[in-house]
Amino acid sequence: MGSIAHYIKDIGRGARGARPLERAQAADLFGQVLDGAVTDLEVGAFCLAMRVKGETTQEMAGFLDATHERLNRLPASDRAVVVLPSYNGARRLPVLTPLLALLLAREGLPVLVHGSATESSRVLAADVLAALDVPAQPSVQRIACGQVAVLETAQLHPGLKRLLDVRRVVGLRNAGHSVVKLMQPVDGPAVVVGSYTHPAFGTVMTELFQLLGMTAMLSRGLEGEVVCDPRRTPQIDGFVRGEHALLQAQQPGTAGEVPGLPQDIGVEAAADYTRRVLAGNLPVPEPIAAQVRHVVQLASHA
Repeated sequence: MGSIAHYIKDIGRGARGARPLERAQAADLFGQVLDGAVTDLEVGAFCLAMRVKGETTQEMAGFLDATHERLNRLPASDRAVVVLPSYNGARRLPVLTPLLALLLAREGLPVLVHGSATESSRVLAADVLAALDVPAQPSVQRIACGQVAVLETAQLHPGLKRLLDVRRVVGLRNAGHSVVKLMQPVDGPAVVVGSYTHPAFGTVMTELFQLLGMTAMLSRGLEGEVVCDPRRTPQIDGFVRGEHALLQAQQPGTAGEVPGLPQDIGVEAAADYTRRVLAGNLPVPEPIAAQVRHVVQLASHA
């Protein structure tokens, strides 16, 4: 067994007393956690220490370095793969990540939806996609253009799934929940669609996409999901191999009603709404239609 005790000593002194890790140190620490080379007690201490201290951009870059070295990556597709991390699910509104995924596939893009259940009370995108006859794939494989592939986090790396599951014990999110929303799990061109709830993390994500030279899209999401809120027009930032551009400015106001959007957040209600929009019986909410257009644009430059 390895040990990350010396790292915990640095990061575990509270919000004011803790010292940030260098990128290489963070990569070594996170790599040991992913490899299962440290004790459960150390993993718990790491999760809580980082939760209190907060991750710096350099620390997150190190965590992603370690993750990217170990991921079971998907083979490249003929076009850039759109990566949609989905870990939050529905809380007050139906989960609309499946709609975004299927709209992007309709544009001829290969789409990866990866996720894992982190809260038992949420309706997950994978459940809605299964109801739409898009089941989770049994293995990591190349995605055809116009196809949506659904993968469990454990298929990309079992250590990431173990880290996410720590939440079920301690009741708090940890650095793993940020890593899975930022990682690039394709061995080839990809557009990572990212979202944030708190502006401070949006700043960190911007810095990371630039630092790591990623092609990505970033906006405020819907209850932690990467799909835009259908009631609002958010700011959308784009990155092409790290180069930043403002794709859309935020517009004031909130729509009072979205045509046909159900109040029921259950699987069948969300699946039925998605079917009706795809069939043209209901309009695509403009914020989501704009998101699709921007992702297609980024994919053409990835």
